[in-house]
Amino acid sequence: MPKALPWIYLLLAVLGGILPWQANIEFIQSSSTGGFDLAGFISDANLTAASRSLSRDLLVAASAFTIWIVVEGRRLDVKGWQFTLLACVTISFACGGPLFLYLRERRLNELALNADTKSNP
Repeated sequence: MPKALPWIYLLLAVLGGILPWQANIEFIQSSSTGGFDLAGFISDANLTAASRSLSRDLLVAASAFTIWIVVEGRRLDVKGWQFTLLACVTISFACGGPLFLYLRERRLNELALNADTKSNP
C-alpha cells in the first residue's frame, strides 16, 4: 500500500468538510428564515433534473457506503469508525467517507505491520 494513500484520504476528508459547508453557509445566508431551512434545501436539491440526478446519486452511494462503513469498521475493528458516520450526518458525506477510508488504511497498515512482526521475530 502506498504510504501517501492515507494522507490523500485525509486531505479529501478535510476538503469534503470545507467545500460543502462553504455552499451550506452561502445557502444559510441567502435563506429568508435566517437559518438552515431544510425544506428549502430539499426543494432546491430537487429543482432541476441535474440537481435531482446528483441528489439521488449521492443518496444511493452514501447509503451503500454507510452500510459498508458499518460492516468493514466492525470486521477490521477500525478505531473511530462510528465517528465517521457522525461526520457524514453533521458535516458531510464528502468528509465522513474519506475519513473512514483514512482510518481504514491506518488499520490495514497496523495489521500488516503486526503480521510482519509475527512472521519475522
